[in-house]
Amino acid sequence: MSELRPIHALLATLPQLGRVTWIGIRPTRGAAMIELEQVTMSPGTGLEGDRFRGRAESRRQVTLIQQEHLPVIAACLHIERVEPALLRRNIVVSGINLLALKDKQFRVGEVVLEYTGLCHPCSKMEQALGPGGYNALRGHGGITARVIEGGSALLGDSVKAI
Repeated sequence: MSELRPIHALLATLPQLGRVTWIGIRPTRGAAMIELEQVTMSPGTGLEGDRFRGRAESRRQVTLIQQEHLPVIAACLHIERVEPALLRRNIVVSGINLLALKDKQFRVGEVVLEYTGLCHPCSKMEQALGPGGYNALRGHGGITARVIEGGSALLGDSVKAI
């Protein structure tokens, strides 16, 4: 076995634990998010009750955003606070850099997810957040993931790389 190069060793080291701070589903296209304390996720279908209708191999079964980015988005909009439901992401996580999960599988409660990409904002952010909403969310939109092993996730559950 070859020794890891310094950058690869750094990328492979992620000892921090995150926590689920908010969970929401989108019941239908354009409908208000429903805030939950617990959600069940299944491979190929994502979150139970969410409007996700992609293919079983879809890369966007679950969307996650970092709690620490919410004040940054609010500051860019010159407002006091941004409610997670306005951003239309499924899970808000604190205490771990979601971008550090790139190319990794990670556990959220009982569920195993796989990082699949960045979750870029859509034009609906102008409507939800007001003028400049789209640009305020750029670079802070979170990540997308696919469900590898299903189960339940609850508020307060740990989030960790595996």
